[in-house]
Amino acid sequence: MNRQSKQNHYGRIMKLTLPIIVQNLLSTAVSSSDVVMLNYVGQAHISAVSLAAQYANVLFMILYGLGTGVTMLSAQYYGKKDLRAVHLVQGIALRFSLICSGLFGAAALLFPRLMMRAFTPDETLIEIGAQYLRCISVAYLCWGVIEIYLSTLRSIGRVAVASALNTFAFVLNILLNAVFIFGLFGAPKLGAMGVAIGTSVSRLLELLLCLIVSRTSQDVKLRFSDAFHLNRLLQKDFVRMALPAVLNDTSWGLAFSMYSVVIGQFLGTDMVAANSFATLARSFGTILCFSVASAGGILLGQLIGENRMEEAEKAGKQLMRLTVLFGAVGGGIILAAMPIMLNFADLTEAGKGFLRVMLFINSYYVMGAAVNTTLIAGVFRAGGDSRWGFICDTIDMWGYGVPLAFLTAAVLKLPPMWVYFFMCTDEFVKWPWVISHYRSNKWLRNITREQLE
Repeated sequence: MNRQSKQNHYGRIMKLTLPIIVQNLLSTAVSSSDVVMLNYVGQAHISAVSLAAQYANVLFMILYGLGTGVTMLSAQYYGKKDLRAVHLVQGIALRFSLICSGLFGAAALLFPRLMMRAFTPDETLIEIGAQYLRCISVAYLCWGVIEIYLSTLRSIGRVAVASALNTFAFVLNILLNAVFIFGLFGAPKLGAMGVAIGTSVSRLLELLLCLIVSRTSQDVKLRFSDAFHLNRLLQKDFVRMALPAVLNDTSWGLAFSMYSVVIGQFLGTDMVAANSFATLARSFGTILCFSVASAGGILLGQLIGENRMEEAEKAGKQLMRLTVLFGAVGGGIILAAMPIMLNFADLTEAGKGFLRVMLFINSYYVMGAAVNTTLIAGVFRAGGDSRWGFICDTIDMWGYGVPLAFLTAAVLKLPPMWVYFFMCTDEFVKWPWVISHYRSNKWLRNITREQLE
């Protein structure tokens, strides 16, 4: 490949990456605005929303896994110019997403106190979190439709449109949160419940916009009828490749939620509140590298679908260089934000001490997360290789990370910061296996079919 071709791949990656960066930045801005605004309401509201949001994180992992299945298949079929297959894949994913988001929404509406009790014994946090979960239940169902449609748009290269829809929802979410948290313009002052109402309203309107965009689209439309169209070959492929991705992301999300259980049950409310700010900082620090991973997966999928294997392999190498660069930048962002967050956070002195150390740990932790996410969720899945990542992450998180967290907190009763340090070693433990699998090129496969039913 000549030098010009290499430059074109960098350019294509960045062209896809920039809208995703904007989208992820605004998504993180919503979370940060919640923390900022609830900071003025009280530490209990911050802690309750932080714990309740773990369920949204688990649902996000499920939907992200389903969206990955859409991207794996649709990007390659779009590379073959087969739009019918793209619509069929979207329909298959919608079936699964509506079931999952419906179950989460029903649980949040009917059993919110039970859901909160899994994370904390504090009755104040349980009551605040239960009100939040009841109000946000409708957003879960909308989310299930939105994420599948936007994943389909991204897989065919319409990243800017998908990002524009998310941008509208995120900006509206921030504005509505402010209105309902503080009681602006005559609205009731609702605190944590105001966050849930603002999120639900913005998701409903985003879903409406998706339907409007779909009606005007010349390529991919959001058709619920596709969810009832059974294509056995494609469904078999989707389940074979998407199911490991869903299980991978869900397993990882549940394991990461176990870290919150450890913090909430064994390390105290100061650690819970400090972790809310540390998680926020980590989210900003990983925006660049996670965006590159998403964009690179789309590009690699299209190249593989066109059977341009040599170019896909070299594009993967370029993607890794960008990931390492942006991982280092992300760590610098967290360090730069440290004095600002310490001055702003309305925490106890103990909480601020915890936050200072947690931010330092996260400044290097993002590099581990960046490399693993790019390879497992971007490069490997572009070639339909989702099973390997599922096995790797499950062994790492449930065989190493979660047991170590409970051991250090509940059995050895180490100081909180040592427990947190050990929890943040999970990404680096799997580096040797992840990098070795990447170098083997076993992930580089065309997964499309020549003929469908």
